[in-house]
Amino acid sequence: MSAPIDIPDELPAALALFPLPGVLLLPGMELPLNIFEPRYLDMVRDAMAGARMIGMVQPRDPQDSLDHPEVYDIGCAGVITAFKETDDGRFLITLTGLCRFGIVQELETMTKYRQVNPDWQRFEADRFADPEALDNRTDFQDILATYFKAHAIDVDWKSINAAGDQELVNFLAMICPFAPAERQALLECSDLLGRARTMATLMAMAVQAHNVGLDDDEDGLDDEPPQPN
Repeated sequence: MSAPIDIPDELPAALALFPLPGVLLLPGMELPLNIFEPRYLDMVRDAMAGARMIGMVQPRDPQDSLDHPEVYDIGCAGVITAFKETDDGRFLITLTGLCRFGIVQELETMTKYRQVNPDWQRFEADRFADPEALDNRTDFQDILATYFKAHAIDVDWKSINAAGDQELVNFLAMICPFAPAERQALLECSDLLGRARTMATLMAMAVQAHNVGLDDDEDGLDDEPPQPN
């Protein structure tokens, strides 16, 4: 689920930005990426020649197709820890999350990809914090089991039971089918306990919505209103 990485003493004053809707990176976690757009191929090349760091961030509007969509103010920087070039010119990389950042300002550059001036200080603890623990893992896994059942998601409970609290919560935050705004809320939680509680609330709401849908189907109600002839 996660991998250790070397922690740099100095974090860069300029950070390449990769806006990607619905994608979440958290410190210590791995994110595989398939890079094919020319501007982001340039971004990876430049990163590999330097500190190997890229900042993942979400557009505020997931449907925004502009080249420079408005993005959230907080993202997470990752270090390229695996790299492969394919025969058709794509890059397959793995980013390992290092530290969240706030965007101070976007920089005017000559690169095709965007770069920002990041504020690292706000999230400095991301690099050095000891693994955190849940206050009640049993309750968390109970809502997790209900959520998986409602979404017909097959899981390896042996791996879940073996994972540490921090690894489990962060991994689930990244892979569960949450909406982009919900993923952003999970990213911005101050600590593991807050992230777990937010996730439990999101899961409970999803289960409730699923059960309401089942009740409507059982009542014989149509999902769509009748259309006029």
